[in-house]
Amino acid sequence: MTVASAKTTSRRVLFAALLAALAAGPSHAGPGDLCFRGLNISGAEYGEFDGVEGVNFTYPSAATVSYFADKGFDTVRLPFKWERLQPQLGEAFERTELERLKTSVAGLRERGLLVILDPHNFGYYGGHNIGSSEVSPRQFAQFWIRLAAEFANEDGIAFGLMNEPHDIAPLVWLDAANQAIAGIRAVGARNLILVPGTHWSGVVTWGEDFGRGSNATVMLGVVDPMDNFAFEVHQYMDKDLSGTNEACVNADLAVTGIAKLSDWLRTHDKRAFLGEFGGSKEKECLAGLTRMMDQVATDSDVWLGWTYWAGGDWWSPEEGNNIQPTQAGDRAQLSVLLPALQPAAADPGACLRIPPAG
Repeated sequence: MTVASAKTTSRRVLFAALLAALAAGPSHAGPGDLCFRGLNISGAEYGEFDGVEGVNFTYPSAATVSYFADKGFDTVRLPFKWERLQPQLGEAFERTELERLKTSVAGLRERGLLVILDPHNFGYYGGHNIGSSEVSPRQFAQFWIRLAAEFANEDGIAFGLMNEPHDIAPLVWLDAANQAIAGIRAVGARNLILVPGTHWSGVVTWGEDFGRGSNATVMLGVVDPMDNFAFEVHQYMDKDLSGTNEACVNADLAVTGIAKLSDWLRTHDKRAFLGEFGGSKEKECLAGLTRMMDQVATDSDVWLGWTYWAGGDWWSPEEGNNIQPTQAGDRAQLSVLLPALQPAAADPGACLRIPPAG
């Protein structure tokens, strides 16, 4: 074959490959590319800080953990109360509560579930928000220094800095988050850190300026020496986007919000995690849940996954988003959540792999 004919053949092969790629259409990621497909198991965040276990609050029972593990969920976001773990700011943890937390985490890990630690305090401690004279960003960082030291570099454990901070100016929250991240890294913990914004860290409102700056602008100032973090965001579909109403009248808004945030993430080379979403058994909610999960899966290049809100041993049967099973069997929402757990993850827990030191 001459040089000229070889070049012609090479061009034909390349052209044929391009035609085949165009015919196949654009490639889309799928659920198997997500690191997290799980749920929140509520209960340990209940009650006052001095409440009694089994009376005022509860950690997930073995039966509940087994139920969701057997269904195929791979992750549990585990809410707990900051004040119960640390009754005095800046002081040592309460040993009994710490052992409860560690025992619960160990039980989840034994069933192969990834765990996201979630101080479920909305940016508050004892009725005062972080950044106030009563609760300084430094004290929040001291809390995370102690907690990170207990779980540093454990396989399958992520650190969710705080559930839904609100009534905190974005710059104040950014300072608190950065101090906490610096403290976590200072004790040698290389775990993935999930960083919320303020304003309840909503997807739809991520770019909205409430007079003191938007999360989309301010939270670009997050500093992690290891660059092992993602933004944690939440989104519901009801009339006020709170998840407290039965009707899902804002499904379109929620799905569009995920797609828009995906574009923002790509622009800034960031990642996100949908830490809470949910809906009632109404057909509009079930359809909306599927659409939200499909959008996250489609955009899995910038999303780590999701954890549904919620299950839990003490959840009221009347709670609209509840997926804790009843004596009658599975909740309606399982019919749309379970298909999103397939196929199996291509690389289970990849986002929680502890990076090398140094």
